Amino acid sequence: MKILVVQESDWIKRNPHQQHHLMELLGLRGHTIRVIDYEVDWKLDKKDSEYKYKSPRQVFEHYKKIYNTDNVTVIRPPLIKLPVLNYFSVLYYHRKEIKRQIKEFEPDVIVGFGILNANIAAKEAKKANIPFVYYFIDVLYRLIPEKHFRGLGKHITKNTIKISSYVLTINRKLNETAVELGANPHKMSIIGAGINLNQFNYKKHNGYKIRQFYNIKNNDIVLFFMGFLYNFAGLKELALELGKNKEKYPHIKIMITGDGDAFEALELIQRKYKLEDTMILTGRQKYKLMPDLIGASDICILPAYKDEEIMQDIVPIKIYEYMAMKKPVIATRLPGLVAEFGERNGIVYVNTPEEVLKIVQQKFTNKREIINVGSAGYNFVKSNDWRNLTLQFEGILEDIVLDVLLKDI
Repeated sequence: MKILVVQESDWIKRNPHQQHHLMELLGLRGHTIRVIDYEVDWKLDKKDSEYKYKSPRQVFEHYKKIYNTDNVTVIRPPLIKLPVLNYFSVLYYHRKEIKRQIKEFEPDVIVGFGILNANIAAKEAKKANIPFVYYFIDVLYRLIPEKHFRGLGKHITKNTIKISSYVLTINRKLNETAVELGANPHKMSIIGAGINLNQFNYKKHNGYKIRQFYNIKNNDIVLFFMGFLYNFAGLKELALELGKNKEKYPHIKIMITGDGDAFEALELIQRKYKLEDTMILTGRQKYKLMPDLIGASDICILPAYKDEEIMQDIVPIKIYEYMAMKKPVIATRLPGLVAEFGERNGIVYVNTPEEVLKIVQQKFTNKREIINVGSAGYNFVKSNDWRNLTLQFEGILEDIVLDVLLKDI
């Protein structure tokens, strides 16, 4: 198959997500994929002395992020890097690129992950009699920085779902939300988040060198977080709790890998409370290093705000990767997590970020309990290998393409 993918995130810089694994593995299976992406972090580029207000069209041929495939090409349309105008830029340049790819690439199916360009792609696919699959991996309109645009984003998402040939989601809660937004329950499926079990192999990555590098002692309990550092991630609150009560938690350390909105605040807390040896900020790291970083930890955390609207339906892939490494997870009691994992399957729930440290002291006072909870999580996710999920995804796409061909006969 020839598959055209459209998304409104950075395929190159952002860490691997659902689409990276599935598309690269499909590439390994002989399919040809073209991705139209979006330079979502363009505002961060303003710090660059060579910053320009318009970026040119770019093509990254044979781009590989995780697996050794030559069948993925990333195309980045021009972008006007000015607030609000960036959205008009998507409407104009992405529409132009989607039309170009439909004409030149002649895709068998189009898969959309965004808001604006997914809606454009759905409409253009319908005109060209190409099946369009909307992959609902997050409630993206809740993530729109300008709050006054979120209602419009929701309206556009509903329209995209309505005209899609098929809708995919990654967990039960998102599936319910998609139905509420108008998805046809008979034309949708769940393909859950997965794990590269060969990469995230707890037997290969014990994190010993990482612990040595950061002077972590054998009796220290390391709490680990990786990912984009949103302000609502609960990390600032957790850091403050540790900073104000260091004497209560002498053997607890926090390791945070990633960058984002909360990074500077975390650095300030680190300096103010002299947490340089207690709270380790590694910054952004290469994805291939993640198994070693997780391996260096004892417990992984997701202490996000319980009432944050953005967090209600999602189940981050990192949870599966933590569990594949046999690490217990402490997370706030988010509806999406509870619906997906339930109780006693590797996650210990808290109500606030500040409760994380207390739970560690109450429940994880010995290595045996850490091993027991970590093993429960591993047993729950060990069948979610990306290669199995890719076969499921491939089958759905082939059935959809075949349906269109049979109608044309």
